Amino acid sequence: MTDQNDSMEDLQVTYPGAGMFQLATNRTRCEQLNELVATGKKTATCLPWSEFEGDEGALPVAGRVDIIADWDGNPALIVRTLEVEKVKFRNVTPTMALREGEDSEIEAWRKRMNKKFGKQGKLDRDTLLVFETFELVEDLGVR
Repeated sequence: MTDQNDSMEDLQVTYPGAGMFQLATNRTRCEQLNELVATGKKTATCLPWSEFEGDEGALPVAGRVDIIADWDGNPALIVRTLEVEKVKFRNVTPTMALREGEDSEIEAWRKRMNKKFGKQGKLDRDTLLVFETFELVEDLGVR
């Protein structure tokens, strides 16, 4: 069995320049979201622009391949960014919202986003979001 560093080095050879990130801030949510990506139900994610201020290098880039980590920080999924849009919260379309794979309609998406970012004072109608659409390249769990 190879350790995490060897595995990461191999992935950097296969996917040069790939960054690694997690989709959630707790284990249960991370596992749920990774499963949605693995099954093709989640093909997008978004964050307020303010999350990237001062670290624009962390912004997703169309065409780039990145690694989604599991909760323990191990590489789990490889995704390729297809499109990055900067859009105001009020201008997110139902199609965009449903790509996140967590809600069946835009009003549920809006409520979830308000719950997630509104309490932090990071969300109102005019909040600029970075909306990333991606495709699954590889599920490392079936490697």
